[in-house]
Amino acid sequence: MRPPGSFKIAHRHRLGRNSTAANPAVPPSPYLPSSDEDRSQRVLESLRSEILEGGEAGHLRIRRVFRSPREIYRLELEFPERDYQRITLLDRDALEELLETDEVRAIVGTDALGG
Repeated sequence: MRPPGSFKIAHRHRLGRNSTAANPAVPPSPYLPSSDEDRSQRVLESLRSEILEGGEAGHLRIRRVFRSPREIYRLELEFPERDYQRITLLDRDALEELLETDEVRAIVGTDALGG
């Protein structure tokens, strides 16, 4: 009998027979973890679409949390009519990439990186 609190980890990614690193000809599986760059792009696209969907700067706040050793920003997105709130931490590069879209920059405002 197992002691309470010890659980088998079921979905751990391991290099081996199901790995694309072992066989580069195999296309990546949607069930295996993707690279950090892919994940970052998906997060930014999701944020971008939610900001554009909301359409109001009143539901969005961006604050600088840290200056050093690296600039970190806290992005708060709120939709009270749906009882939904999303808080995401971004570094300066990711925030600048998010604000590259003119529509997003118009909603956020030009002073978003000044905070």
